[in-house]
Amino acid sequence: MVNFQDTKKGTLLENFYPAGWDFERIDKCVGVPETVLERQPDWNQDYTPVLCGDLTEFEVKMGHEIAFKIREAGEQGLPLALILPAGPMGMYKWTAYFLNEWGTGCSHVTTFNMDEYADAEGNTIGGGNKASFEYAMATHFFNYIKKSIPKNQRNFADKDNLPRYEEKIKKIRSAGGRLILIYGIGRMCHIAFWEPTFAAEFKTEAEWMAVPYRLGAKLHPLTVEQNALTSFKSRTPLVPATANTLGPKILFSADYAIGGCDGVLSRGMQWQGLSFWMTLRYGKTPWVPSTYTTTLPGKLFFVKELAGPLEPECN
Repeated sequence: MVNFQDTKKGTLLENFYPAGWDFERIDKCVGVPETVLERQPDWNQDYTPVLCGDLTEFEVKMGHEIAFKIREAGEQGLPLALILPAGPMGMYKWTAYFLNEWGTGCSHVTTFNMDEYADAEGNTIGGGNKASFEYAMATHFFNYIKKSIPKNQRNFADKDNLPRYEEKIKKIRSAGGRLILIYGIGRMCHIAFWEPTFAAEFKTEAEWMAVPYRLGAKLHPLTVEQNALTSFKSRTPLVPATANTLGPKILFSADYAIGGCDGVLSRGMQWQGLSFWMTLRYGKTPWVPSTYTTTLPGKLFFVKELAGPLEPECN
């Protein structure tokens, strides 16, 4: 055969991917579309993938789930901590829509953006920069909610504030509140910007799981290219190669998780199908961080096209 495994030796790709990735195992993760919802042994009993027929259905359903959890906590009189991504983004307009239709206020909500572009020392680009996640959250979410989250309860992953996330979340939980993780899955199967390559730095899973955050994290080249394609209209020179990010200790301690995979493009092309299947089927390992989301109660919304079939196609 002529494929990746048979041809990578001696090429620029031989040591390009994480050392812990088993490509034979990766390829076996991919099933036929009809089997995508089959439950796996390591899934949390309350973890459920939710199939969406198209991007619109995906955005509405995921947006509704987030809004419902915000309303539910408010009706219970409990504080709520939300870890938020800046991708996917399309669900946020629907979260705002449902909250506005219900007349739901958000004074009980505290948000924690999971990552932000930064230099190697953790200095971020600032909320006024259109490339910043702080700017994206305001323009795509916070500004659309009539009774929005108070500004002093919106946390962003800058050098000074990110190290304080853990204590702030602990305070919310001690008051009876819950922590909900909202996430997307990266091409490299990262959650936030916690890359699979970081696994090489730790002797045990417990050591890996004990890290709450990282400043100036080194992004994998495919993460940079993913961001170039999905956020920078292909303009790689504008994409930072380092970022601040939450780590496993906080991400995977959530009481509930709401995930989204919407990585379809056009003309039948996509970038997220393999990452989606790896998350569901590879099995829990620090080398594939997204696999830990299946161990949490919650829902993973995905666009049907990502289930495949993942086969070559001429376009």
